[in-house]
Parts: sequence; structure tokens; C-alpha cells
Amino acid sequence: MNIEEQYIDGLFERDEVLESIREGTVAQGMPDIAVADGYGKLLTMLVAMNRVTNALEIGALGGYSGVCLARGLQAGGQLTCLELLPQYAEVAQKHVTEAGFGHCISYKVGDAKASLEELYQSGQKYQLFFIDADKEGYPTYLEYAIKMADPGALIIADNILLRGRTVNDAKQGPAVQAVRAFNKQIVSDPRLESTLLPGYDGLAIERVK
Repeated sequence: MNIEEQYIDGLFERDEVLESIREGTVAQGMPDIAVADGYGKLLTMLVAMNRVTNALEIGALGGYSGVCLARGLQAGGQLTCLELLPQYAEVAQKHVTEAGFGHCISYKVGDAKASLEELYQSGQKYQLFFIDADKEGYPTYLEYAIKMADPGALIIADNILLRGRTVNDAKQGPAVQAVRAFNKQIVSDPRLESTLLPGYDGLAIERVK
């Protein structure tokens, strides 16, 4: 985190609920890779501003971003979270329930691509998608999101800079190449209008036309 990001984060009071989730996630031996605090606030705002009632998250980790998303949902809104690992889903479910959002967040455990295909085949539609899972899957997740999007739906993706690897030509691993392909698609796909934010580790925001 650079000094500007530290300054901005320091303007806000400590969020006890989210800090507890972050600490609880690490205590379970899980990586401390939840969405940045500033982007967590942005997620809440985007959900609320777009009056979202049905959202999909790909990659739950410990529930930090799930709470951020749920805070912005309209009354009666629902968030479905896809998570590969049962342990992570259990930890996330515990955290979001303790935060008061267990009634509006559900978890679907297993490979996200298979879960997405199942949701797509069942005719599910969503007003907002948040992608923060394995980076090699980003191009596939984007396609599913577009196919399951209500008109005007938002697609948000975290970590599009991969801690600098995305812009380092010496890095050519599969995750880096997948994120580069994802970034190129979102700025050129005629089905989308997009912007990319360079702060923290990068955030992509797309609106489905």
C-alpha cells in the first residue's frame, strides 16, 4: 500500500466488523487477500447506488467482501457466493452470520465454472457480479457474467494488476496472461463499457449494455 492509499484509509474510522473478519480469516490459516478497505467501501456504494437485489460473488474467502456487498443490497436482496473450498465457505458463512447478514448470503461450494454453468442453465440473472477468485479463470468468469447479466448490470473484478506482474513483461505465467486477456477484453468488448482503477491492486468496473 502506498502513502496515498494509507492517507485515504486513515481518514475513515476503524470498521470493527470488517477488521474482525479480516483477523478471523487469518486466524484460520487463510491468506490475507481480501479486497482493500477502500474498494470494499466502493462495493457497498455501487450495490446501493444501483439498487441491487440479486448479486453474485465469485470467490468468497473469509466473507469480507460478502459483507461489503450485502451492506448495499436493497431490502430483501440476496447475494450468492461461489467458493471452491468448503473450509473457506464455512469460515465465510460464520463471519457473515456474525455480522448480521446470514439471512441474505448463501454459499455454493465447488468449482466456480461448474457452478456458473449450472446457474446459467437454470436461467439465473444478476444485477451485479464481483469477481475475486483464481486469476486464470477471469476470462471465463467474465463470459458467464455477461451471459447472466440483467441489462445495465455491473461486473467488478479485483486484483487486475497482480501486484505489478500484469505490467511486467518478464512475467508470462498463466495467471498473468489470463488477467492481461481479461483487461484487454473489457476495454474492447462492444457489450461493455468499462473503466479500470489503478489504486491498491487494481479494480475493473464494467457495465453491461
